[in-house]
Amino acid sequence: MTQRPTTLGELEASGWRNRSVKEELRDNVIRRLREGEPLFPGIVGFEDTVEPALERALLAGHDLVLLGERGQAKTRIIRALVDLLDPEIPVIVGCEINDSPLDPICSHCRAVVAEDGSGTPISWIGREQRYAEKLATPDTSVADLIGDVDPIRVAEGRYLSDEHVIHYGLVPRTNRGIFSINELPDLPARIQVALFNVLEERDVQIRGFQIRLPVDVLLVATANPEDYTNRGRIITPLKDRFGSEVRTHYPVDPAHEIDIMDQEARPPSGDVPVVVPEFMKEVIAEFSRLLRRSPHVNQRAGVSVRLSIANLETMVASAVRRAIRNGEPTAVPRVSDLPAVVQSSSGRVEFETFEEDRKEEILEQLLGHAVLEVFVDAFEGFDFLPIVDAFDDPAFGVDSGDLVPAASLTGAFAESPAVAAIAQRLGIEKAPELTAAGLEFALEGLHLSRRLNKAGFGGTARYRGRGAHLS
Repeated sequence: MTQRPTTLGELEASGWRNRSVKEELRDNVIRRLREGEPLFPGIVGFEDTVEPALERALLAGHDLVLLGERGQAKTRIIRALVDLLDPEIPVIVGCEINDSPLDPICSHCRAVVAEDGSGTPISWIGREQRYAEKLATPDTSVADLIGDVDPIRVAEGRYLSDEHVIHYGLVPRTNRGIFSINELPDLPARIQVALFNVLEERDVQIRGFQIRLPVDVLLVATANPEDYTNRGRIITPLKDRFGSEVRTHYPVDPAHEIDIMDQEARPPSGDVPVVVPEFMKEVIAEFSRLLRRSPHVNQRAGVSVRLSIANLETMVASAVRRAIRNGEPTAVPRVSDLPAVVQSSSGRVEFETFEEDRKEEILEQLLGHAVLEVFVDAFEGFDFLPIVDAFDDPAFGVDSGDLVPAASLTGAFAESPAVAAIAQRLGIEKAPELTAAGLEFALEGLHLSRRLNKAGFGGTARYRGRGAHLS
C-alpha cells in the first residue's frame, strides 16, 4: 500500500485481509523458503538440527516449547520469530489488545465499530509491538498473564459487572502477536493451569466474568529438559497442549563456537588495535567443549556459550593490558593470557559437589588439554628439532608471562628460521606480537607433549630443556 488507510472504510476498500498470527507466520516462512532467505539470521550451528524443526512447527501452526540447557540461544530464537511477522498491521485506535478493525473481540472495540462504522479510526503497529515475554518466577500471578479486575476503575464508579473494569494481562495484550514464557516449569502449577484455555480453546477467562475473549497468539515457551520430564515441574495437561517440542544444543562444531564468539564478543574500548590469532580462538572453543564432556562438571547445569564469549573477552583484555604496559602497538592474545581464563571461568562453571575444592586444578588441566589438542592438530608433521635442540644447553631458557614483551619472548630465537616456519604454519603475519604468540603456543605445546619443561603457571613462567633442573 502506497498510503496506509486511517479508517475502517479505507481499510476495507484497500482489500487488506485479516489473517491469524499463525497464518501470517506460515505465509512469511513459505515466502522466505521459496526465495532462499534465511529464517533465523545470526543463529549459528542450528542449520541442520534446530532450524528444520522450527520450520516444521511454524508451517504446522503449532505453539511450541524450546528445550535446552542455558546459553543455547533459546531466547534469541524466539526473538528472531518476530522478524517473521508482517512489518505492520492495522488496529483500532485506543484498543488495549490490538483488536483487528475487521474482527474486534473486546466489548469496547465492538461498541466503537457499531457507533462509528466505516469512520472508525485505525492505526498501524510494527512487529516489535506485537511481541511480549515473561520470565517465569514463583511470584508470577494469573493477573500478570491473563488479567484481573482493576480496583482503580471500580473506585471511579464502574460496576463489577462492567467488562470495562478488567485490566488485561500480558497474554491478551499480545493479541495478534507472539507471547513467550521463559523457563516455563518455574511457573507454579496453579498458574500453569491458567494457560490451558489459551493453548487449546484459544480464549481467556478473567475472574468471574462471563466473557469469551478469543485471543490470537502464538505461545512459545522455553524450558530445561531436566525440568520438563515427568519428574520435573511441568504439569502433564499443559505439556499435551503444546504442538511441537524443539531441542536445542551446544555447538557441535568448534568452528560454530568460534563464529558465535566472533559475533557476540564485545571489542575492548580504547585505541589499542587487537588481533586475535585463530589458534587462540580454537583453544577457547576447545576448552568449552572439554568442559561439556568432563565428568567433574555438573552437566545438568550446562556450560553456556556465554562462557566462551566471556573467556575470549578476558583473554583479549589481558593482551590489551600487556600492550599498554609495554607500549606495544598491537594487542595479541597468547598462551600466557590463559591463566586469566581460568580465573574468569571459576565462578561460571558448576562442578560436582565432591570436586569443589579442586575446581581451579581441574580448569587448569582442561585448559592444558585444550592447548594440546589444538597444537597437535596445527603442527601435525612439523619438525620441531631446531627448537628443541636449542634447549639442550642447560643454561638456555625462554621466559614468558602476561606482561613479558613480545621482543623478550622471541629474542632468543631472533635469527632462527624455525620461528618463521612456525608463523607460516599458523598462517600469521610476521609482526613481532603475532610472532611471539605463535612461538609461545609452540613452546607450550612442546611442554604439554613432554618435549620441554616448564616452571610456573600464571605470572612468569620459564621454558627449559627436559634435562634442565627446574627450581
